[in-house]
Amino acid sequence: MPSLAEILRTVPDLEPAEVEWLHLLVEDWQLLADLAFSDLVLWLPDGAGGWVVGAHARPMTGPMVFVEDLIGSRLESPDLRSLVDEAVAGSAPTSPRRHAREMQDTLLERAVPVRRSGRTLAVLSCHTSLGQARRRSRLEECYAAIADDLLAMIAAGDWPHLGAPTGMRRGAPRVGDGVIRLDERGAVRYASPNAVSAIRRLGHQGPVEGEVLAQVISGLPRHEGYVDEGLALVTMGRAAWRADVTAGGGSASLRAIPLLTRGRRVGAIVLLRDISELRRREHELISKDQTIREIHHRVKNNLQTVAALLRLQSRRLGPGPGQDALVESVRRVGVIALVYETLSTGFSETVEFDEVAARGGRAIVDVATTTGQVHLSLTGSFGQVRPEHATSLALILSEVLQNAIEHGVPGGGEIRVDARRSIEQGQDILRVSVEDDGAGLPQGFRPSRAGLGTRIVTSMVQDLGGEIRWEDGEGGGTRVRFSARLAAPADAARS
Repeated sequence: MPSLAEILRTVPDLEPAEVEWLHLLVEDWQLLADLAFSDLVLWLPDGAGGWVVGAHARPMTGPMVFVEDLIGSRLESPDLRSLVDEAVAGSAPTSPRRHAREMQDTLLERAVPVRRSGRTLAVLSCHTSLGQARRRSRLEECYAAIADDLLAMIAAGDWPHLGAPTGMRRGAPRVGDGVIRLDERGAVRYASPNAVSAIRRLGHQGPVEGEVLAQVISGLPRHEGYVDEGLALVTMGRAAWRADVTAGGGSASLRAIPLLTRGRRVGAIVLLRDISELRRREHELISKDQTIREIHHRVKNNLQTVAALLRLQSRRLGPGPGQDALVESVRRVGVIALVYETLSTGFSETVEFDEVAARGGRAIVDVATTTGQVHLSLTGSFGQVRPEHATSLALILSEVLQNAIEHGVPGGGEIRVDARRSIEQGQDILRVSVEDDGAGLPQGFRPSRAGLGTRIVTSMVQDLGGEIRWEDGEGGGTRVRFSARLAAPADAARS
């Protein structure tokens, strides 16, 4: 099924601003479908005298008319074609027409020219299933009247509003959440039951209809938190905007849509949604996030304490193998602490490992270099890494760099680290190369008979499902290559 953007690219003579106008309409027209209890179909000219469906919306407040999506379909019905032609010839919504279809169902259909700056860009058709004959409720009558106002604004080029918050963003109020109709003074002409309930939960106990909405909201008891600067504009219906309010132990999100006639504001609708539970969950998530970061911070502090104790103990031993072993342990604990420090200062559940590699690499070069000068360069990117993998990777890189400084370039030289991530056979593979310009591998070098650091590296690489190789560099020196199979970061897995 083609997207609206793909279909719009086939429509001739559309300016970029006109394309954006049509996107804004479709982004926000679900509220129109809900108010009109109708299927909405956007017809676009195909450049050959015909029409093609660019978008299709169904109501969430009533029965749908078209079960199958119409996107990409051509206009073939003679009755509907005459309705579309009538809309193109005029500058206002057409009169509704009754159309009988199968199973004794009757449709009410009308068409509206979608205009901007006096030019018709498309045609919007509304299809309403009348169902069984019955008297409409007051809610249905008020919703239908608002829908008529919005359709007239579409024909006049007054809706959608440029720069207005549109679409189904998190917490955005919808028609089913609550609708309030305001007059030009900001007084409530109609409030749906859900809207009244939401205001009641904010602490207002008096009447809502007939009252000025701005006064109702400003008079809420125990108004909590900061006052949204756009709240006054929204409650008066003076601007197409959205604001939140917290009072009486509850929270609500309000969105205003001014209603215009010939460019003059004659009132507004305010969509109102109770978001108390949503805010409670957000506060819980924030609290949990802060708790997790505090845990990471304390783990980092504890590791640094362990490193300090080992350092003190090494000084008491004096020079020798025991002191060397403790110094190596201090370095390894410090590397793990660096990972937890990164976790404690960020808002993600993953580690930006490029930062860990850069900071850890500089620290190892500063501490391990005794003579000469070592230049460390990092190319490529490690990317985001899960904490359980970050600790192993940090230790592997630390050991390899330490060996390169001590055995590869003890008198100074250059060390190059290159990291590459790729997807191979559906798996996230990290490949790292550490190369120095020193004397190269010693004669008869075998990793299985090397020191503790080399055995640690080999074991951790195997735990990550990868491989490691030591080899002579192309221009001399030593090159260590290792790979790791990484699981998808938690943030990416949820998105």
